[in-house]
Amino acid sequence: MNESDLLSLYTERHDTVLEQISALLETHIFELVSDLSRIDRISARAKKPDRFLGKATKKDGDNNPKYSDPINEIQDQIGARITVFYLRDVNRVKERILQYFTAIEIQEKKPSRSAEFGYFGEHFILKIPDDVIPEIIPDCGCPKFFELQIKTLFQHAWSEADHDLAYKSFRELDELEKRQIGLSSAQAWGADQIFADLANKLVRDFVENPE
Repeated sequence: MNESDLLSLYTERHDTVLEQISALLETHIFELVSDLSRIDRISARAKKPDRFLGKATKKDGDNNPKYSDPINEIQDQIGARITVFYLRDVNRVKERILQYFTAIEIQEKKPSRSAEFGYFGEHFILKIPDDVIPEIIPDCGCPKFFELQIKTLFQHAWSEADHDLAYKSFRELDELEKRQIGLSSAQAWGADQIFADLANKLVRDFVENPE
């Protein structure tokens, strides 16, 4: 299948299926976790056609196509995100999600070396529940899985800015600019640690001194 046909096929899927399923999935996730405190935002979206085509046409290290059947192999055609206040809230939400969804893959995203800073977040590939998919949508028109990210406010803010300034930059960043991006990640990581420590301390103090 050439790129034009692939884009046309995915665009039709995006407009007629993925956007509808994304909205239903967002509502479904909200209903499952809305009773948990310190959740800032829940969102789900369908991958835009141009973003899908960019991913579908990527090459591997040997310059061969990364995907032989992208319409069925790419698992984040629908992506959802839960943004929480503090690090301790990530695990609470994670536990709730895994009670109700079948996980195909769970990955904690972080830099490969402890002395480095960059992207942090919990990523999941989850099966889309059958009761989220309307009966009018044929099985072949809906992906079987979606990607879910759980991040703190600081992790989310940093990754959005990094994506806009570094990933989408019209030119390669120079060494100073890359260090600035790394420093901002370290500062976001540090803020998460400080608020996590403070939140844990306040909980302990309340338990020990409820009055």
